[in-house]
Amino acid sequence: MLSLTVENYLKAILQIGLRENAEWVSAGQVATALGVSPGTVTSMHQTLGDADLVEYRAYEGVRLTEAGRMLGMRMLRRHRLIEQFLVQTLGLSWDQVHEEAEHMEHAVSDDLVERIDEFLGRPGFDPHGDPIPTADGSWPEAVADVTTLASCPSGERVRIVRVTDQGAEFLQFLTHNGVALGVEGQVVLNNQAGGTVTLEIDGAAVSLGEQAASRLLVDRL
Repeated sequence: MLSLTVENYLKAILQIGLRENAEWVSAGQVATALGVSPGTVTSMHQTLGDADLVEYRAYEGVRLTEAGRMLGMRMLRRHRLIEQFLVQTLGLSWDQVHEEAEHMEHAVSDDLVERIDEFLGRPGFDPHGDPIPTADGSWPEAVADVTTLASCPSGERVRIVRVTDQGAEFLQFLTHNGVALGVEGQVVLNNQAGGTVTLEIDGAAVSLGEQAASRLLVDRL
C-alpha cells in the first residue's frame, strides 16, 4: 500500500511533466508544487527510485517509470473525478472542490472511483476543464484550437475551456466577473506593452494581468 506522501509526489511529478511537456522533472519544480524544501524532494526521489517508481538522476531530476506513471495517473483520475462529483452532485463551487478532493482522493477505493465515474456518465473533463484520464490511462479528445487568453489578439472571440490555476482566490475572482467554463467573450484589447488583457463578456469588461490571462485556456471561435 502506498503512503499518502508517495501518492502526492507521483501525482505532482506527473502533472508537472504534462504541464511542461517534459520527460524529466526537477527537484525544484516538485518542491514548488508541494511546498517543501528541495532537499526533502531529493530524498523522496531517491526513495521512489529505490521502489522503481521513478528513474532518478542527481542534478537532473526524475522521470516516471511505467509503474510510477500509472500510479500517478490513478491519483490524478481520482482527484478530478471527485472534483466533478462534488460539483455535479453536491453543488459545490469550483473554488471549493480542489482542497476537498486533495483529502478524499487518498481514502476512496478503485471500485468506488469506478462507480463515481459510471454515475457521472463518464465525464471527460473536471470542473476546471482539466481532462480526466480513463482507468486504462488514456485521455479524452482535446479541443483542437486551444490557446491561452494572453496570446489572443484584440478583436478575437473566444470560449473559456480550461483554468490552470485552481487557487480559490483566483477562481472566486473569475466567478465574480462572470468568467466560467463555456462562457464566450471577445478580447477587446490585448495590451502587450502594459501586460493586460481586457475581455468583454455579455457587455461587461474584465481586465486581467498577463499572468492571469495565461492561466485561462480558450477555444478560438
